Amino acid sequence: MNTRAPHVLIVDDDREICDLTARFLRDHGFRTSVAANGREMDAALADGRFNIVVLDLMLPGEDGLAICQRLRSNSSLPIIMLTALGEETDRIVGLELGADDYLAKPFNPRELLARVKAVLRRSRASTQVESAAGAGQTLTFLGWSLSLTARELRDPSGALVTLTSGEFELLAALAERPHRVLSRDQLLDLTRGRDAIPYDRSVDVQLSRLRRKVESDPSRPTLIKTVRNGGYVFTADVARG
Repeated sequence: MNTRAPHVLIVDDDREICDLTARFLRDHGFRTSVAANGREMDAALADGRFNIVVLDLMLPGEDGLAICQRLRSNSSLPIIMLTALGEETDRIVGLELGADDYLAKPFNPRELLARVKAVLRRSRASTQVESAAGAGQTLTFLGWSLSLTARELRDPSGALVTLTSGEFELLAALAERPHRVLSRDQLLDLTRGRDAIPYDRSVDVQLSRLRRKVESDPSRPTLIKTVRNGGYVFTADVARG
């Protein structure tokens, strides 16, 4: 196996699903490791470097939502959450806690493969573009600093604000187009492109999370405003450096 291939950690207590999924992803060029619970996941993360975690919601002991929240509190590692078919509330909560995408069980391995590729592509797209350009890009607004190269957001005090890949792409899309109303579909196109699916609500969930991180009062947003029947607008003046 190519040691430079993306490494996927599959966390699921169903050994058959783990084995089948791992084999399918390996057959398509990925390295894979498996864990049956949060404890085994922690051990795997301590011993190896991973590019993405595929995390089941229903796990013995610490459940997937708690694990997702714990991972997101100190890491930007991309997470795809596996949820029960039809459990929309669980999927929304997973996105609110920081998951980058979700997939309902039972799932087609090809769809999981497509989503893994899409999340990885989104998580590294900005860095690849900036590296190819050979120059860094930083957007500054109201004392905040958004580095498109390092994919980092710093608040006016200079403290690092942790963003998921989806939150980063959403903020970058808005900040690069200040004072312009962007519809939900436009934001989906800008952040996910052809990977978006009809009626995808991830933009709404990620925007809500983003507001909690950048607005002084998320219930009355002033930086990212909602335009009724229009979409969203980034209200601050933005300088590029």
